[in-house]
Amino acid sequence: MIAKYKKNIMVRRLITIAAVIASALLQTYVIQAFIRPANLLSSGFTGVAILIDRIASLYGHNISTSLGMLVLNIPVAILCSKSISMRFTFYSMLQVFLASFFLKVFHFQPLFNDVLLDVVFGGFLYGIAIAIALRGNASTGGTDFIALYVSNKTGKSIWEYVFAGNCVILCIFGYMFGWLYAGYSILFQFVSTKAISAFHHRYERVTLQITTTNAEDVIKAYVKAYRHGISCVDAMGGYSHRKMYLLHTVVSSYEVNDIVHLMREQDPHVIVNMIKTENFYGGFYQAPIE
Repeated sequence: MIAKYKKNIMVRRLITIAAVIASALLQTYVIQAFIRPANLLSSGFTGVAILIDRIASLYGHNISTSLGMLVLNIPVAILCSKSISMRFTFYSMLQVFLASFFLKVFHFQPLFNDVLLDVVFGGFLYGIAIAIALRGNASTGGTDFIALYVSNKTGKSIWEYVFAGNCVILCIFGYMFGWLYAGYSILFQFVSTKAISAFHHRYERVTLQITTTNAEDVIKAYVKAYRHGISCVDAMGGYSHRKMYLLHTVVSSYEVNDIVHLMREQDPHVIVNMIKTENFYGGFYQAPIE
């Protein structure tokens, strides 16, 4: 039933909009309740916008974080929109606009009075905010655009490299405003990166080992619905001594639940074993971001 509704375009758009709003609101809360009180620097273009505002303040000027987020994100969105879906780019920029708007209208109070607690809880929640947007087929813009662009080309997650790039920005922050809070900010970004990796698995691949007595119908339904290859070998049940078939296919971890549901519709007694795939060589169809 859930899989049926997920294929409905209107339902998918509503899910994306809800994810964008929730992500922008949570991002705003983290910035106001954790990042600013602890003098931290967040990741991505939001962190760059905060850094620009801090540097401008040294010279008696003010460049709001909201404005900086928009100015930095718009050019990158235009450049990446040709390689990433226009719809995805639109919803990602909607998230950036909403986060900028929420920063103006909301005023959340600090939750803790301890830098280490701000780092741990703030980093985790900031990572969740990004993961919510990504799971809803959007993003928080900025380095997310760059990371997804490269991931689409290579088929691999590069969040660790994004973290390394953020560390370069933090070195500038540390040189100008003190290494103590730069160190806390690196820890903050490490926690947020781990949170993203834990909840965003689009580029993780798994091998499905399927045991069934109705291979023809299972393969026919699978090939019709998905663009992955599948192999079939004859087998025999060790206990029942009945003839059966062993199927193998490699899929994205995002697709597993829907694929298992599809196969169970064809064979209620199908057995599916999921094995994490560390490396895969050969042609693999990666569904485009919509």
